[in-house]
Amino acid sequence: MRRLDILMALVVGLSVWQVIVWLSGVPHFILPAPGRVAQTMFESREIIWENLLVTAWEVALGLVIGTGLGVATAIQLALSKTAERIMLPILVFTQAVPVFALAPVLTLWLGYGIASKIAMAVLIIYFPVTSAFYDGLRATPRGMVDLARVMGASETRLLWRVRVPHAVPSLGTGLRLAAVYAPIGAVIGEWVGASKGLGYLMLLANGRAKIDLMFAALVTLACLTVLLHWGVGKLAARLDRFARGG
Repeated sequence: MRRLDILMALVVGLSVWQVIVWLSGVPHFILPAPGRVAQTMFESREIIWENLLVTAWEVALGLVIGTGLGVATAIQLALSKTAERIMLPILVFTQAVPVFALAPVLTLWLGYGIASKIAMAVLIIYFPVTSAFYDGLRATPRGMVDLARVMGASETRLLWRVRVPHAVPSLGTGLRLAAVYAPIGAVIGEWVGASKGLGYLMLLANGRAKIDLMFAALVTLACLTVLLHWGVGKLAARLDRFARGG
């Protein structure tokens, strides 16, 4: 995603938003105009920044932990047929349970602190990362695998020298999805119970009828997600070049 594309999308989105406000004539306490939200973002920049740091920290830790668990699970599934037969159906079955419904349970178990929000972020990105990387590991061309085995490569060397490099682009796809999903998980956790974070700030602003501030927090969250997606995309591209020896 190029910076020019992001800028164009931002201009189009703000223009559509402003046109809707003009044509609908809704009062500002229902749908504030972009300029009004921008003013609120500037006036409330300290409280927004304070809560942004909390959410960003939750998302970052959730991404790191969720990615690590997803990669480890995918490798285990690729190495062991027994693990594949047992764990894969369980992973698929867990997706039948809405992750959002687990937020109150996680808050009950882990408390109102940062741990329950990280756990939500981990749960929501774990399956996409695992599934994408596992599909990449399975999609290694059969000819490359056979050639490596003919040359005497062990299963471990085959994994790290052939299958993992070939699966890195698939992992990049999973990471890009995770970058979009992780903030959703963290914010939902904050909605259920928190004392800081952008999700908490949205609920606080809504409860006090400060709709401008609620939209300011929402726009800040959207900017965080776009920035995170862009950064993860850059990292995925670097990993792909490194895996290919570039």
